[in-house]
Parts: sequence; structure tokens; C-alpha cells
Amino acid sequence: MLLSSRGRRIGGRVALGVVSALVLGATGYAWSQLSKLDDGLVTADVIAPSAQVDEEDTIPGEPLKVAQNILLVGIDARTDAYGNPLPQNVLDALHAGSGDDGGDTTDTMIVVHIPAGGAAATAISIPRDSYVDIAGGYGKHKINSAYSRGKNASMSGLRSQGLSGPQLEVAANEAGAKTAIQTVEKFTGLTINHYAAINLAGFDALSQAVGGVEVCLKEPVHDTYSGANFAAGPQTLSGAQALAFVRQRHGLANGDLDRIARQQAFLSGMAKKVLSAGTFTDVSKLNALVNAVQGAVVLDKGWDVLSFAQQLRGMSSGAIAFATIPVQSLSLATPSDGDAVKVDPAQVQQFIRTAISTPAVQASGDDTAGGVKPVAATTTKTADSKQPATSTAAGCVD
Repeated sequence: MLLSSRGRRIGGRVALGVVSALVLGATGYAWSQLSKLDDGLVTADVIAPSAQVDEEDTIPGEPLKVAQNILLVGIDARTDAYGNPLPQNVLDALHAGSGDDGGDTTDTMIVVHIPAGGAAATAISIPRDSYVDIAGGYGKHKINSAYSRGKNASMSGLRSQGLSGPQLEVAANEAGAKTAIQTVEKFTGLTINHYAAINLAGFDALSQAVGGVEVCLKEPVHDTYSGANFAAGPQTLSGAQALAFVRQRHGLANGDLDRIARQQAFLSGMAKKVLSAGTFTDVSKLNALVNAVQGAVVLDKGWDVLSFAQQLRGMSSGAIAFATIPVQSLSLATPSDGDAVKVDPAQVQQFIRTAISTPAVQASGDDTAGGVKPVAATTTKTADSKQPATSTAAGCVD
């Protein structure tokens, strides 16, 4: 995610907080409030008919009958979910440069696999610079460019149809999402059944809506690029501070892999916070969460989020496991994209098959009040001896 024209990156606008908030058991007032999401959510027709899950005959409250895969992305966009430009004062507060600095890349990509029954989930992070075949005949490039390539290629055709302004932006975003989804499917071997995207300011809003998230750093940090300025040890972050925490990569030994560890640690903390803080019984907290989701998130058309949440009530007694795909090198020289992350699709697909076929998630770390036991783990050695960084909600990260 570009912070400026000089190529600074912003990452971490992950939508797992949205899913975590919506999949947890809730009744009564909570359901009535969550049902309001349908009135304000932006949706996109991006899931192929063959990948759509037929839920017409699903009885409310019954667990998932089939496993599902959700692609969560953080978009490097200077527009909101409705295609309107973000105000400059918002961009300034988030250290995001100007409205022209964004590149519409998906600098956070996480595939969440939820098995039949919905009692556990595995969230698998894909480094944004992974060098892969981009769907649509674009050749090999960094995976985070799939979205922007699909979006930009659609622009002329959409303009010829008379679209402009926010309408053009929303339609082009849909084209970009399709290319990103198809690329992830080809790379991972998984069929994507649902899609959720969050924009630049959305992560800020969601983190504030849940009242901040507790994280822990091994050492104090000060990074002028991201705006990260934190002491060592545990601390609760929200808004621009939370965004700075998950986007910092300068000064970290493993760069983006260490940043992924931060993202996973933050998501673990967010899941714990939502489960244990009475979000669904606190009127103000729930209203804030609903309002944040409406203004920040784009979901695939036809995804009945309320029904989905009911099906996943068992999540509160299960676990959420976090993992990062194995990488072979962090400095692969490419013809036109600079240094990229070298990955082996066959190795990645085998890793994913193993990760999602475990009968029960063997989570590490301390159990939380809500039953979430997060873990981020990979065991595949990389060619340059750099491991995808790991974290748990109970531990500190770099």
C-alpha cells in the first residue's frame, strides 16, 4: 500500500475484524442491529456462480454444511466504499499522503478457511510481493498488483458505457476484485466462496468501534514512514495508532513478513476483544461496529452475513489459527517489478491443504475469555533462512 509517490507502503486494512465481529454468537438486540447492515453495505458481483454457496435451505442457527473460503483484502485506495474520495484531513491523520498516492493494490491478502460445522477457522496470509501468475493473461507479477491491473484494464470500457465519478470507481473496483480473486484461486488451489474488502480509513474506524485492541511489542519503535511510535510491552491501540502498528515495515528485520506477524497478532487481539468485551450486549459498542462496517467494507453480492453469523455461533468455543504461506526468498529479482518474494505454487498448495485438513485446530498460546486460541505458524524453511514470522495473542512481536 503506497504511503507516498516514493513507494512507501501501507498495509493491514484487513477485514478479519469484520468477520470476527459478525460470526460470533449473538441474540436478541444484537441480531436486530446486525440486520441493519443490509441497508448500508456496499456489495460487488465478484464470485463466480460455480463458487457460490447455496444457503436457501439452510435452517437459521444450524452450522455450516460445507466448508467455505473467504478472501479478505486491504485495498490501497484513497476512496471510500462508495467511490468517493477520502478527505485530505483523513489522509493526513493516517499518514497516507495525498489522494493521488494510492495504487489500488491489495497489500493485505488473507484467505480464511472455515470448515463444515464452523467451529474453527484457519487464516492464511499471503505476502503482498509474492511473484505469481496474474489471472487474465497479465503474466507474472507481484500478487498485490492483480487488483489494480484488473481495475485499470476495465476503465476505458466502463467510461465508454457512460460511467464516471464514484459510479466508475465502484464498477472498476469490481473488475479489480474479480482479477484478485481469480489470481488467489489459481495460486492457492482454493475456490473462493466469499469476498470482503476494507479501505484505507476502514481499519481506523473498525479498530475504534471495538474500543481498541491490545498488542505487545518486544522493543520500542519509532518509524516516521508509518507514524509508528510505541513503547515496548503491552498497549491498547485504535484508530491511526492501530493502522501505524500494522503497516510498519521499515526497521523490521524481515520487512513485510514481520508486518504480517503484526497483522496476525492484531487480528488475534481483535477477535479476543470482541468475544470477551460484551460487544453484542453493549448498545453503543454494537452501534459503532455496525456503522463502521457500513462505511468501510465491500462484500460479495448475495452473501447473507446475518445468516452466516448464525451458522458460526460455535466459533466462540473453537479457535482461530493464523499462518503464513512458505516463501523461498525475499529478494527475487524480476524483469519489471523490482525485488519480489519467491514462492513455489506447488509447495504453497501443499502447505494449505495440510493446514486446512487438520481435524481440529491445534492452537497455541493462552486461552482467552472467549475461547479464541490464536496461533501463527509455518514450518517450511525459506531459501534465504528467513522464516515467515509467527505470533500469538499472548506473546510480543517485533
